[in-house]
Amino acid sequence: MDILKSKFMEGFVRLTDDAFRKGWHERNGGNYSYRIKCEEAEMVMDSFSFDRDFAPIGVEVPNLAGEFFLVTGSGKFMRNVILDPAANTCVIQVDQDGKNYRIVWGLRDGGRPTSELPTHLMNHSIKKELTGGRHRVILHAHTTNVIALTFVLPLKDEVFTRELWEMATECPVVFPDGVGVVPWMVPGGREIALATAELMKKYDVAIWAHHGIFCSGEDFDLTFGLMDTVEKSAEILVKVLSMGGKKQTITAQDFRDLAKDFHVTLPEKFLYE
Repeated sequence: MDILKSKFMEGFVRLTDDAFRKGWHERNGGNYSYRIKCEEAEMVMDSFSFDRDFAPIGVEVPNLAGEFFLVTGSGKFMRNVILDPAANTCVIQVDQDGKNYRIVWGLRDGGRPTSELPTHLMNHSIKKELTGGRHRVILHAHTTNVIALTFVLPLKDEVFTRELWEMATECPVVFPDGVGVVPWMVPGGREIALATAELMKKYDVAIWAHHGIFCSGEDFDLTFGLMDTVEKSAEILVKVLSMGGKKQTITAQDFRDLAKDFHVTLPEKFLYE
């Protein structure tokens, strides 16, 4: 099968276009990756070429050895993915040591995978282990209202989680584990990858202060929906703050009652009064 006709490519392209239309991807901002299923890789193997050299990832991900990932290209504009996936995305394969990667398809006109590849692969490594392989999608976007909040709220997991939960009743159901926050760091390197990976051990959402957000999920719809929910809640909070702040809100006991009825577990560290 031609990879461009595969269901996972169709889903990936739709996701990039939806996110661009949301306003999350100015210019070449943001990047996505998908850990391809074994049966999907087998179906499109004829599209792959294995003659390119391996290059260092910058981090070690031994539990991803031999796996294939569909990722956006460095410097590529998200709005162009739907027009020409082969020029703006690529499939990479991790080597048997989990230290290097090579491009096996895509980036037809040259280039390399997203500069955030170390963070993506570390997140995939963590989530593969913690979810028994269920999580396959990592999204990074420049969500406007989440970024705005990193300039006015304390950069603490407890504060961001509680404030976002209070803005929309569905939030503690959609992300019951909460969200984590990474203080500002230079993007693209090993250090921010390690910091984000530590948060991904606890959360499916990691916010990069003054930069954007990472979300992890099982498929395209769930992961996009997670990011959309977080950003909408942030938008509500921005509006509430601009109107003078909260006059009433959802209480800690309200959250406990919600958790009981919706059969989710909410960490008590977020249920302070």
